[in-house]
Amino acid sequence: MANELAAFRESWKQELTSKKEEQQLVSATSTSRSVPEQAGNRDSKNRYFEDFNNPSKEQSEACSPLKSDGCTEDKGRVVEGGEKAAAESEDQPEYVSIARSLLDGRTSPLLERIEEERSRRKRQYHNVTNVRRASLQHQQQQQQPQRKVKKDEELLEQLIQDLNEVNDIPFFDIELPYELALKIFQYLNCTELGRCAQVSRAWRALAEDSVLWFKMCVGEGYHQDASVADSPCWKSTLRDCRNSAKTVRSNWKNRVGSISQLQFELGKVLCDVSSCDNFVLAGYTSGDVRLWDTLHWDSTASFLKSNSLSVNTNPRPHVTHVQVNSTVAAAAYEDGCVDLWSTETGGEPIYHYQIPGKIQALALSPDSPVLGSAAGSDVRLDRADDRGYWRTLCRVQLPKTVESLVLVPGRNQQGPLAALAAGEAVYLLDPLEEEPKSLHSVYGHPVTCLDASDSNVAFGVKRTGWAMHDGGNKIHVYSVETGKQTVCVGNSPGDFTCINLRDSPVHLLVCGNKDRRVRVFDLRTGSSVASLYAHHLGVTSVQADDWKIVSGGEEGLVCVWEMRMGAKLWEMHNRHPVRHVRFNISNLVTANIPDDKSPRGACITDDDLTAHRRHRGVICHYDFSEDASSQDHILPICRSDYTESYGYNYNIGLTVPYDRLAGSHPSH
Repeated sequence: MANELAAFRESWKQELTSKKEEQQLVSATSTSRSVPEQAGNRDSKNRYFEDFNNPSKEQSEACSPLKSDGCTEDKGRVVEGGEKAAAESEDQPEYVSIARSLLDGRTSPLLERIEEERSRRKRQYHNVTNVRRASLQHQQQQQQPQRKVKKDEELLEQLIQDLNEVNDIPFFDIELPYELALKIFQYLNCTELGRCAQVSRAWRALAEDSVLWFKMCVGEGYHQDASVADSPCWKSTLRDCRNSAKTVRSNWKNRVGSISQLQFELGKVLCDVSSCDNFVLAGYTSGDVRLWDTLHWDSTASFLKSNSLSVNTNPRPHVTHVQVNSTVAAAAYEDGCVDLWSTETGGEPIYHYQIPGKIQALALSPDSPVLGSAAGSDVRLDRADDRGYWRTLCRVQLPKTVESLVLVPGRNQQGPLAALAAGEAVYLLDPLEEEPKSLHSVYGHPVTCLDASDSNVAFGVKRTGWAMHDGGNKIHVYSVETGKQTVCVGNSPGDFTCINLRDSPVHLLVCGNKDRRVRVFDLRTGSSVASLYAHHLGVTSVQADDWKIVSGGEEGLVCVWEMRMGAKLWEMHNRHPVRHVRFNISNLVTANIPDDKSPRGACITDDDLTAHRRHRGVICHYDFSEDASSQDHILPICRSDYTESYGYNYNIGLTVPYDRLAGSHPSH
């Protein structure tokens, strides 16, 4: 640093010398000074730079009695200033002095080294300054027009002093505590942290702190249940998660992955399907309930046994509704029975009850052990306590038959809350209150679909008669906390058939309509974000995230859309209507459920005596995190190794050229 400052001074001196020579030429032409006087000026200039280049001379002059007296006076002023600062600090509170000591660096372990460096540079600066001042005074006596040059010299010395002070001030990596520096760095993003890591070693240690990258990883939605100690390098973990998410997104767009069909081999007709996380639950007309864990494909589907009443009934009642979350699975039967199983153990039901009449709606909270059921106008809520025992929270009766029932998620602390649609009215049922709270009720405008998030309840209303002239069918959104309407969207001539508010991004609502369109609305402005012509027989199920939409139609078509461009990425078709669509980051579950549960045409020559395979319905599981080119996902007909002698199992290698195959079998 000292060499760089010396070079900087030399370059500046040369620039000032050139300016001084120009001024001398101008003054020579104007005042016509004599040549010996100019020679004297050159001699003084040479003496000035000789003094500058002779450090021993500078030290001898700096140690003169005159300069020492000046140093004594400076020391006296410093002592007086220190006494004043000490007197002021005595009058101030203790925490002010602590904060001032932190900011001034008096508590730093490097204080002694910093003070030594400062004192050394100050001594060096004073020595150089005294020499410059003496030489400038000598030149001023010889030549008065050089006052401007002296002013420039003083500005130069002031600039050099400022540079020295800047170099003396240590940054917060030395004087500021590590925790406070980390607080500052937590407001930076990945790009800014990468740039800070290139500044110095101390900054790099701060920019690569595990706590910063752990918070950033959790904030982006990765490893929500992890702790800081779970990974040795959260920066690498976040990079791997981002690369994996990028690959999965590309696989979604190009339909790259594995496709599996979850079939119940006994061949009964599929009645209802539900999925959550890695669990898929299905109920059949035979009364059987099957549970799949998509993370462990080595194990077959878990057989969930029915209660004793349903088992002993002949014929067994059909399964009407199924629901599953991460801990429990529930199924409702035609006779009004409801069974509840644990997804971990399976086997026998852990809870059972029966409601008079046929169950019209069954709902299971996605994040808490709360079960709601409705038969006719009777509604019942059940919940598990802290010890795992289930009990009934409340039972109410509404004026009309309940058609839809949804449990509001995110109510672990406040208690369960259910949204119900009965005829033209929508209610909020709180077990702590005596009567359900009415949200919406307009005579002649029945509710067609219902869904709820942790803060809002959305439902579609059908306009009939004179109401068709006010814009058509609408979707009303009410606040759960206030019970007031927040926004009303849509003006479709067709009925809204499905709404997904719980799984949609924040401030977005996706819905399907009988007019064959999928619509996405922004709840903040009430405007339409996307309107897609999807299914020619109407939309039956839909879900969206921040960039894609997956919709199912009455004709059996599953479509995947890119939301921003409004373009269809790909589609898959099966025979029956799509009644269930659910996806997460890498998996997609779709269910084609037939409307006719007792199909005609079964005969003794079929592989199943109850229903042909084409009448049963199908459940498809898509995994976009796997590579479809791996050997596990190639059909056996394409994986022949030519070692088996029998040929009735179609061991044909389709990837082998025909001439090679013919050459290995001369008889052909």
